Order: sequence, then C-alpha cells, then structure tokens
Amino acid sequence: MIEVGPADPRAADCAALLGQSHALMRSLFPAEANHYLEVSALAAPDIRFLAAREDEALLGVGAIGLRDGYAEVKSMFTAPEARGRGVGDAILRALVAEARAEGRPLLRLETGRGLDAAHRLYARHGFLPCGPFGAYEAGPYSLFFERPSDA
Repeated sequence: MIEVGPADPRAADCAALLGQSHALMRSLFPAEANHYLEVSALAAPDIRFLAAREDEALLGVGAIGLRDGYAEVKSMFTAPEARGRGVGDAILRALVAEARAEGRPLLRLETGRGLDAAHRLYARHGFLPCGPFGAYEAGPYSLFFERPSDA
C-alpha cells in the first residue's frame, strides 16, 4: 500500500530522487526556465515536503511552499519504476490536504510545456490554467495552473 507522509528532502533516497528530477528538467529546458528548488531549499520552514513509500521503497516526492494567500506545488516527481501506479495521485491528494490544513485557500503551480503526463495529473485533480503568479513571468516554456484547496 502506498503511504504518503512528511519526509526530509536531504535524506539520501529523497535527495537522489530529486537529483533525477532536476537532471530531467535540465535535459528538457534551458537553465532560465528551470524553477525547481534545490534540496536544501526544500528543507526550509515554509516548505512541506512529502514522500510516497511502499514498505521502505521511495516511490515519489512532492512539496508545497507556503505563500501569502496560497500554497505552491513544487518538486512533484515519481520514480520511473513506480509510474502508472497512482503515486502522483496519492502525493497530490496529500499536498492538497496539507494546503487546506495550513489555511491556504488556493494551490498554484508552474510546470513545463510538454510534460503531458503531469498536466493530465493536475487536470484530474481540478487544476485549471491560470496566468503567471508570484515572481514567475510568462514565457515559452512555462504553464501555470491553480485550484481551490477545498474543492
């Protein structure tokens, strides 16, 4: 059974999986279009970092950053060998619940164009397209989505 809960992004398995995610993003997008948080930043007090596990095996990770009036979804990544098993769905449900518990009425995210599986995941969970937010700017590589945390 997949269990999702708080984790330390600096733990060896989490850091290694995040390294895979960062390497993939660097292979797909130019440096200026990569908005992922480094492992150390994911351990900041305003971040809620979660990991999905089955037994002791790490299947995926995700986080929210607590922002003024919303939570930003960050670092969603499923281990390649665990894809297609509902890991992303489990993590995203937990992140929505975490945002609600933290009193954030809205979740927002930035993602890259062409990450179609991720876009389908977000759509399944009620995320709709929106414009840039926070420090993000519109550009050829980014898409933006949002949803209420209580929907």
